[in-house]
Amino acid sequence: MDVTAAVFREPGQPLTIETLQLAGPGPGEVLVKVVASGICHSDLHVVNGEWSSPAPLVLGHEGAGIVDAVGDGVTTVSPGDHVVLSWMPYCRRCHYCLAGRPNLCALVESTAYNSVMLDGTTRLSQAGEPVYSYLATASFANWAVVPETAAIRIRDDAPLDKVSLVGCAVATGIGAVANTARVRMGSSVLVVGCGGVGLSTISGAVIAGAGQVIAVDINDSNLERARTLGATHTLNSRTEDVLAALPGITGSAGVDYAFEAIGLPTTIELAYDALAPGGTAVVVGQVAEGKKITIDPFVMSDREKTLTGSNYGSCRPPVDFPKIVDLYMNDRLPLDSLIERTIDIGEINKAFDAMVRGETARSIIIHQH
Repeated sequence: MDVTAAVFREPGQPLTIETLQLAGPGPGEVLVKVVASGICHSDLHVVNGEWSSPAPLVLGHEGAGIVDAVGDGVTTVSPGDHVVLSWMPYCRRCHYCLAGRPNLCALVESTAYNSVMLDGTTRLSQAGEPVYSYLATASFANWAVVPETAAIRIRDDAPLDKVSLVGCAVATGIGAVANTARVRMGSSVLVVGCGGVGLSTISGAVIAGAGQVIAVDINDSNLERARTLGATHTLNSRTEDVLAALPGITGSAGVDYAFEAIGLPTTIELAYDALAPGGTAVVVGQVAEGKKITIDPFVMSDREKTLTGSNYGSCRPPVDFPKIVDLYMNDRLPLDSLIERTIDIGEINKAFDAMVRGETARSIIIHQH
């Protein structure tokens, strides 16, 4: 079938809107009519050439839609089901999957991370030549074939444009709070970076009942968004000394939990240094490979500080995605506040420009069919 997609061909160049061919679902695969797709900073990293990826490539990994057809052996979804797409299509067979940690699936690095399906091939093509699917998802197309474990069934009454965000930013942020750190009620939480993931982390901290939720960013508009989502305090690190300000907010030497949602060594070090004794810092932002950080191991042991990572919010998508959607439907998760623009696929390059300027937390593509 023919599909309309935004195609990445080389770094630093605008995406082009093209007609591609999409093969039907093979065994263990699902054909999804993609209704909506969020535009994530990870997509921008590829467009800018900061992250390497094969080309031609259809980006997009934060989407939601309706199952149209399923391949042989698919048991978890059926035609007509509403689904959120997961960019972590796990194998169900490796040590990590069997241990209940599908976000660490051993197969993902050689498949989805290389923008191919679990069998190492692609379903998209143009004039007989393969076109790659970013993270085996490719939600910048109006139709997608994805592995079964990337199509997570949700309730039918949830608006697909809003809950598309659950597939990346929201699950990553809320999961980091609930699954990775397991934030305790009444504790103090610092979130460094208030993009889509950071704002979702703030929402997660509010839901967890944190006593103080402190947002840090260099952009005042991002800090205002953080307040809207429930941050109790905001600090502009361009003009304020974050570490000096914390004791006056928390009444102690620092915070109980700190989340870094940018992916820079300097901000990871800031999050770690902000911890009170016994505190936990979580690296949520994606850091470029090969980067190093400097911490004092004496302080780590003497003050019992913990530094850990969080991949995809330590989520189990079939378990966690429906719960997150329920939070939204029960008015406990303000997804609407994250969405500042809804656009047609033809406006995608303008949406990336707005993201670079810090004008939007999230733009949502509404696909035409």
